[in-house]
Amino acid sequence: MKALSLGAVALVAASISGYAAADPVKVGIIAPFSGPFAHYGKLFKDGAESYLATQNGKFGGHEIKIIYRDSGGPNPGGVKTAAQELIVNDKVDYLGGLVFTPNAMAVAPLIQQSKTPTVIFNAATSVITTKSDYFVRTSYTLWQDTVPLANWAHKNGITKVVTAVSDYAPGVDAEKAFTQSFTKAGGTVVESIRMPLSTNDFSPYAQRIKNSGAQAVYVFLPGGPPNLGFVNAYNQNGLREAGIKFLGTAEMDEFDLQKFGDAAIGLHTSFHYSAAHDSDANRAFDAAMKKQAPDALRNYASVGAFDGMHVIQKMVEATDGKRDGAKAIAAIKGFAWESPRGPVKIDPKTRHITQNVYLRTVERGSDGKLINKEIENFGPQGDHGLE
Repeated sequence: MKALSLGAVALVAASISGYAAADPVKVGIIAPFSGPFAHYGKLFKDGAESYLATQNGKFGGHEIKIIYRDSGGPNPGGVKTAAQELIVNDKVDYLGGLVFTPNAMAVAPLIQQSKTPTVIFNAATSVITTKSDYFVRTSYTLWQDTVPLANWAHKNGITKVVTAVSDYAPGVDAEKAFTQSFTKAGGTVVESIRMPLSTNDFSPYAQRIKNSGAQAVYVFLPGGPPNLGFVNAYNQNGLREAGIKFLGTAEMDEFDLQKFGDAAIGLHTSFHYSAAHDSDANRAFDAAMKKQAPDALRNYASVGAFDGMHVIQKMVEATDGKRDGAKAIAAIKGFAWESPRGPVKIDPKTRHITQNVYLRTVERGSDGKLINKEIENFGPQGDHGLE
């Protein structure tokens, strides 16, 4: 990651010097609105705008204006430019969004220099929040969702596991989180399989898992076709019949869930949000999203944006709509509320969200559609990756 040029730093500094925000308070959201990851842009937009609508378009009496910028996919250079334009030209008071870790890392020096509070709706690598004092995260980290699953597995008599992850940075991070926690508890990872992102044939990997003598497989895959392909291989190669448990995190995400059909029933995942979460706050979220758009989807990305706007509301109220990054960040340290996912809190040290993580199993709901049924609450979890 290249440092900002001296000219860019000076420009940012000049743009914020002596500037006091006036209505509307501007929020810049950077997300993919084109290309193969464009669904994230819609999820963020629906989540953010549905929350804003619940507040009648105002935070603390101040009108809120959202300005969107398209990041495409992983695009650190382009995202840094987009963030600089939002801060310097559009004079936004807050930033939000950021799907991919490289993009979040790329804007960190600019965020630090401009003192612009930035709420991460998704990017999930633990180290991100250490890169700027003005980063806040309302999503999750891989360690946060994985560590309680590894401990649960060993506690429930699983002593031998194979890890099977996609071979890229998040997959390696997930593998490390599970392996470190499971072996510390006393379990054994009998084989660590890294699968190319480009693979379409998971049968050879499924056969290796079946022959390994493991009682379970911990899986980490990106969303979409790889998830569907691996689950089909898991079933077609007899892993389910052999009693090898499927353990994952976001693999059963609501965005793809209905595509699995009966192949997903009974599979276990450990995650911080399910659209089937039974609470008044989640029902209110459902109503707000349906009012926003008939096709609005409740999942981890849209709830990250919904809660991200709640955090921005807290900061706007604390500063009375004026631009004061230090005061805004101070106001959300320790901030707690009832999220659609359950009780949450912004850790005052890491500025990452502390939240319940749940063991879920896939089953059919009363309407016949697949749901992630929460069957155990692991309780509040911080970011174990920073411990």
